[in-house]
Amino acid sequence: MEKKILLKNNESTMHQHPFVVSIVVALGFLLMDPFHMGPIGGHEFKPVKHSIAPYKQVMDHWPKDNVSRLGRGRLEFVDEVFGPESIEFDSMGRGPYTGQADGRVVRSEKLCARGIDSTTRKQWKVEKLCGRPLGLRFNKDTGDLYIADAYYGLLVVGPEGGLATTLTAHDADGRPILFANDLDIHRNGSIFFTDTSSRYNRANHFLIMLEGESTGRLLRYDPSTKQTHVVLNGLAFPNGVQLSKDHSFLIFTETTNCRIMKLWLDGRKSGTLELMVNLPGFPDNVRRNERGDFWVAIDCCRTAPQEVLSHNPWLRSMYFRLPFPMKWLVKWTGMRMYTVVSLLNENGEILQVLEDRKGVVMKLMSEVREVNGKLWIGTVAHNHIATVPYP
Repeated sequence: MEKKILLKNNESTMHQHPFVVSIVVALGFLLMDPFHMGPIGGHEFKPVKHSIAPYKQVMDHWPKDNVSRLGRGRLEFVDEVFGPESIEFDSMGRGPYTGQADGRVVRSEKLCARGIDSTTRKQWKVEKLCGRPLGLRFNKDTGDLYIADAYYGLLVVGPEGGLATTLTAHDADGRPILFANDLDIHRNGSIFFTDTSSRYNRANHFLIMLEGESTGRLLRYDPSTKQTHVVLNGLAFPNGVQLSKDHSFLIFTETTNCRIMKLWLDGRKSGTLELMVNLPGFPDNVRRNERGDFWVAIDCCRTAPQEVLSHNPWLRSMYFRLPFPMKWLVKWTGMRMYTVVSLLNENGEILQVLEDRKGVVMKLMSEVREVNGKLWIGTVAHNHIATVPYP
């Protein structure tokens, strides 16, 4: 009798409140996303909690550029370069050399060259075939140019140019390098480089950050044995890498966790990994100037709602299943894309901060190089380079 009465009461409630029931059903339908309408639709999405410093702790102590000096920069090579992620100069000071979204540093194919569309989703369909050069480094002694290509691994091209040669696309155990990102060359000839994820390639790079997955690696290529060794694994979007002036340590950015890590290579702390600095936004490449300090490119900035999502995987899983474009979902978390470059010393102390708060010059940036009284700024997202007089 009691069960029948309860059943009748439930049915009565449903009949009396059809609007509420409809909302609940619709919401459940949206969260299940059966037609893969949301940004993560069709992907095996496994979000985890981010290992990120408290928002307030970082933001309250980060200096501001009240004059937005970076926004006074000059645009160079507009619509002549496409997604110039990394910028390099050879031993004679000639440059800038840059890798582009259509696969070029060393080659160009009709299939790949899509002009201003190279930095749009149209390129992603052919990117795996064409390649995507990211980090660049010259060996100043030999003139060889080394390239971290997101799809082809670690490449090299001689000083006369031509086709690049693949040095490694797998580690010593045969595991593929899925997302080579940046590199630097040690004085002993070894090449340290990042492999951003063991699950996702560059075309799906946003999933690495949304999940918070930590399958990235720091690798070392030994030219004498032609073997690639795993230096560190379990990293969350390892990105830019840079050796110190004396090569006693290297630093690398972890984009997902908004921080720079330091790995000691020599001395009593050799093999020790430690935090160098927490950042207000999402870092890309890091480059050393002649004085031994480090410029880091940061896409800004973190927000309080974004931190809530970072610490609650279940909420992230529901939020990014909503059938709205990624740019809308990001905007609703309060994130307003603009760029910050910061100069840090070897201890991670902040020496300089330059901002472009209105995104006048760049809304996204990848790298900053200090050369001949200028900051040269590259970007994976735009079709130009920017320069800013410095100091």
